[in-house]
Amino acid sequence: MMRAMQVSEPGSDFELVEKAIPTPGPNQALIKVQACGICHSDQFTKEGAMPGIEYPRVPGHEVIGTVEELGDDVSLWKKGQRVGVGWHGGHCFECEPCRRGDFINCDNGQVTGIHFDGGYAEYLLAPSEAIAGVPDDLSSEEAAPLLCAGITTFNALRNSNLRPGDMVAVQGIGGLGHLALQYANKFGCEVVAISRGTDKKELAKELGAHHFIDAKAQDTVEELQKLGGAKVILCTAPNSDAMSSVVDGLGRDGKMMVVGASMDPIEVSPMQLIMGRKSVEGWPSGDATGSEDTLNFSALQDITPKIETYPLEKANEAYDRMINNEARFRVVLTMD
Repeated sequence: MMRAMQVSEPGSDFELVEKAIPTPGPNQALIKVQACGICHSDQFTKEGAMPGIEYPRVPGHEVIGTVEELGDDVSLWKKGQRVGVGWHGGHCFECEPCRRGDFINCDNGQVTGIHFDGGYAEYLLAPSEAIAGVPDDLSSEEAAPLLCAGITTFNALRNSNLRPGDMVAVQGIGGLGHLALQYANKFGCEVVAISRGTDKKELAKELGAHHFIDAKAQDTVEELQKLGGAKVILCTAPNSDAMSSVVDGLGRDGKMMVVGASMDPIEVSPMQLIMGRKSVEGWPSGDATGSEDTLNFSALQDITPKIETYPLEKANEAYDRMINNEARFRVVLTMD
C-alpha cells in the first residue's frame, strides 16, 4: 500500500488515503516519488476547473523519483534510475501535431495529475514518453519545480529568438519569474526585473537582474524605453491587466511572451503591434525532452529554485501557502 493526498470531489480539501501500489502496464513505468512540487495549475484538479477530470484524483505534475518497476516494451529507462515527470503526461504519436513532432500540442495529450494520478503520492505510474532523466547535480527537491516553472520559462525564452546582449524584461518575480531571471542572465541577456514594490529588489539583483523597475512607483513603459525598449517581455504573473500595461515597453521587433496563466483577456490595439512590428505570443511548458534540456542547463549553470518543503501529509497547508502567494517561491512535498 502507499500513501496519497487525493481530491475526492471538486473544491474539497486534500485527503490522506492509502491506495494499492499500481502495477505498470505496457509502455509504463512505476516511479517511487521522492519530491513533488506544488504548482498554481494544481488548482485545475482541486477546483475541477478543467472538464472531464475523474475523481478521486491525485494532483501533482512536478515529480522527481526513481524507477521502481517497468512495464512491457519499456527499454529507455532502468530500475533505480532517477527520473522526472512534468505537466506533459504523454501523447498519442498519431495526430497531426504528433506526426510533426509537436508533442506538447498533441490532440489527445494527457496531463499528469489531471488525466491520471500525479505526484502527491508515494508512487506514480507514467507513460514512458512522458519521463525525463534527471542529472546527478540537482537535488530532487530543487529539481521538481524545474519540471513546470523551469521548463516553461526556459522554453519560452529560448524560443523567442533572443541573442546575447538583448534586453529581457521579466514581469512578475514569483515562482516563474525568479527562475526566468536566472535563465535570461545565463543566456547572456541584459535583464530587467519588474515587480510591484521593492521588497524583491535585492533578491532580483542576486538572481541576475541588471535593472529593477518598481511598477508601483515608476512608469514601467517609460523606464523600459529609457533603457532602449525590451526585445522580450516575459509575463509570468497571471494578471492580464499588468500584461496589457507593459506592451508599449517593447522595442522594435519586440515580443511579449506570455506564460502566466490567466483566463482574462489581454488588451492591445492593432496600432501598438503595427508600430515597431511588435507581437504577443503564448508559450506552453514542453515535453520530456524539453524537461531534460531544462534540467541539464540548470545543473550546468547552477540554476535552482527557491523552495519551501513540506511532508506529504501537510499538502493542504503547503497548497494554501502557494495559492495565497505567501511562499518564496516554490513549494515542494517530500515523501520522507
